[in-house]
This record gives sequence, structure tokens and C-alpha cells, in this order.
Amino acid sequence: MRKLVIGAIACILGIPVFAEGYQVNVLSAKQTGMGHVGTAMKLGAESMHFNPAGLVWLDNHMDISIGISAVSSQAKYSHEGYSAKTDNPLSTPLYAYVGYKIYDNFAAGISLTTPYGNSLKWPKNWAGVNVIQDIKLRSYVLQPTLSYKITDKLSVGVGLMLAIGNVNLSRALMSTADFQMIGTIIEGLPLPEEQKKYFVETIRDNKFPPASATLNGHAKVRAGFNIGILYDVSDKVSIGLSYRSKIKMRVKEGDATLDYANRNIEDLMGTLGKLAPAFAVPKYDQGSFRAELPLPSNTTLGVSYRPTDRWEMSLDLQYVGWNAYDSLNVYFNEEELGINPIKANKDYKNTIIARIGAQYKATDRLDVRAGLYFDQSPIRKNNYNPETPGMNKIGMSAGLSFEPYQNLQFDFAFLYIQGIGRDGSYTYNNIVIPTQIDTFSGHYKSNAFTVSLGISYKF
Repeated sequence: MRKLVIGAIACILGIPVFAEGYQVNVLSAKQTGMGHVGTAMKLGAESMHFNPAGLVWLDNHMDISIGISAVSSQAKYSHEGYSAKTDNPLSTPLYAYVGYKIYDNFAAGISLTTPYGNSLKWPKNWAGVNVIQDIKLRSYVLQPTLSYKITDKLSVGVGLMLAIGNVNLSRALMSTADFQMIGTIIEGLPLPEEQKKYFVETIRDNKFPPASATLNGHAKVRAGFNIGILYDVSDKVSIGLSYRSKIKMRVKEGDATLDYANRNIEDLMGTLGKLAPAFAVPKYDQGSFRAELPLPSNTTLGVSYRPTDRWEMSLDLQYVGWNAYDSLNVYFNEEELGINPIKANKDYKNTIIARIGAQYKATDRLDVRAGLYFDQSPIRKNNYNPETPGMNKIGMSAGLSFEPYQNLQFDFAFLYIQGIGRDGSYTYNNIVIPTQIDTFSGHYKSNAFTVSLGISYKF
């Protein structure tokens, strides 16, 4: 049960099933088609996310861009002939950008994005059910932005990031295999024989996790900043540098509910807890918890090259400061419940994401795009939890924009992400024998398909 809370807060703003760490990158249909590059490009209102310095290069006074993506992801676990895979619902990250050119050298805008969020659902009775069952989460970032052109070649920008998030997570308190072991413990308890027989038969006949908990948490508004610089080296080459700061998301009050497989099992667990306090279900559903989770900083260096008026190619190198996530501490607000603080080592490592993309203006109304990137996992092998089945990933994308009327564009992108399979292990306290440390090991694979649709209008 204690690992329930750790897992929930660790995932409070994202599960890396289709992006590593907590990050979701589908925040522009255009740029998804180019492998998410954009730091050294002039993207109109969408520059607010990729590099706020690009906002001032608006072609018109007003630029509006909105879009949504559908993400279908799957993770697979295998170990010694056993295998299980997720049945995840579609995730739908969205974005909206509005930029306005106040003067020729000054622009402002505001954006709403969902840069962290996904859904993960393992089978109800899989081998790791006491580590994770399912999770649904979403975050929102509102960013007002200012951008200033210092010279005809140099611009800067800054945005204030205001982030909130929520999560709903379920996991079993113990697996069916661990529950079966309780039958031997009951044999040694001072219970009437008829009651022993009843409890033993209840355990034997149960085919699903005996009890599970659903945890809800809401992270309050926290602030960070996004700054950038963009410089035209020549008519053909631009370089850009952006920095998104770390944000410490904070859950002040989270609550949980307990669900049992049936009423007989609820009675059994209650009786067992009274006779053997070590196996009592903690009273998490009677209290609330608090915790903090850092969202890492991102530093991105980009270069774009325009060999002709129809071509633009770009390269981004993104450095993610995942070492900010070195541990997770959870504290409970109600002292009378006697629940001790929980501390878990995470020890994430910093990573680099390499991206390359190209765009070609096929006709006056049609742009086509393609992209490729490599995304490193921040998760170390000995901290590998199926809540976050992270692994190095390769992303391949393609897209297009069609302009049926002047200044009105419809954007489409397709992205395929292939995880590079890896082995990993995770240690945790056994529920039946609390002093025993168990290890959950196995081989993981993952892949994801993303379809993005967007619409933009300038006037």
C-alpha cells in the first residue's frame, strides 16, 4: 500500500509510454511532422513553446493555432515465459497559441498546452499488479509570452509558465499469489476452525487481486519560465537557444479510496489486521498526503538551414535536467493516523534528445515534412518500475499543411515511436512478509502511434 502513494506521485504529471521522462512533445502538428524541431525556426505563434524569441517574427498582426493529437501506445512486459501488455486508452494532448504583433519589433502572446500526460492500463491480474494497475493523468501549462527584436537579425523572448496537474491511479495492495500465501498464516492464528475454513476457502477461490486502492491528487499552480534567443547568421542560416526552467509541482492534499474484490475478502483483511497488525491495511483512505515532484529543466540548441526558398532543414539538441529527480518523499498530513513518511530513491540521470527535421514547400498551398529523433531514457536499470517503463526511443514522423485559402492552414502529422527493448528491475517491500524485500524484474518493450491535427489562421 505504501508503494501505491509513491507510484502515484511519481507519475503525477506523466508516464513515459510515448515520451521519455514526463514530457509529451506533440505540441504542434507542424513540428511533430518534423520530429519536434523548432528552436531555430520562426514558427509564428507556436514559437511560444519552442523558442519565445521567434514570436516577434510574425508575418501578420495576429496568428492563431490550435490542435489536438490522438496517441495510441502500448508497453509489453515479459519474464521467464510470462508476458503481459497494456491496453491503454487513447491520450489526447492538445495545444492552443495566440500571438499578436504589437509593433514591428515587439510581439506578445499566450498559449495553453498539455506537455505532461498519458494513460497506462495493465491487465487487472498481471504479475506486477501490486506495483501498478492503471493511471490516468493530464497537466496544463498556461504561458503568457513577450518577444522583442533587438536588431534585424537578433531577437529575444520570455514566457511565464503556469502549470497545474491531476492524476487518478489504481494499484493492488497485493497480488493474487501473495494473497494465497496468507492462507498458511491464517492456519496459525487463534481463530475458530469454522472461521479458518471459511477464510481459507475465500482465499483459494479468489482469482483477482483481493484489494486495490485508487488515488487522486491535484497539483496546485506552480510557476516557471521559458526564455530564448534567435539569431540569423545569414539569409540561409539561423541559430536558436531556449531554456525552460525546472518547476516543482506540489500536491498539498491527495486522497485515496480502497476497493475489495468482495465483502468476504474485506472481512478477512479486517480480521487479519486485528490479529496480525503487520498485515493491517494502512488507513490511507482516511487521510491525505503531500509531496513534491520536480519537472526538469530543458536547454535546447537549434540550427536551421534554408538552401532554397522552398526548403528548410533543422537540427535540435535538447538537454534535459532529469538529475533534479533524485528522490521522492511523501508525508502524511494527519499525525493521528500514525503513517510514517515514505522516501524513495529515483536517481534519474540527465539525458540528450537529438532531433532532425525537414520541410519542403511543394506548391503554394502544400507543405510536406519529415523528421527523426532519438530520445534517451533517464531511468537507471536498477530503478526500473512498470509505472514508468522508460527506454531509449526512436521517433519517425511525417506531415503536411494544406492552405485552401490564403492564411488558413490545415495541418496533419503522423508519428511512430519505437522503444528499444531493455531489461530492468525494481525492489519493494513484500506485503505478506513486510521485512522481505522483493525484486520485480523483466524485459520491456514499447511503441506508440500518434496522429496530430491542427488548424492555423493569420490576419
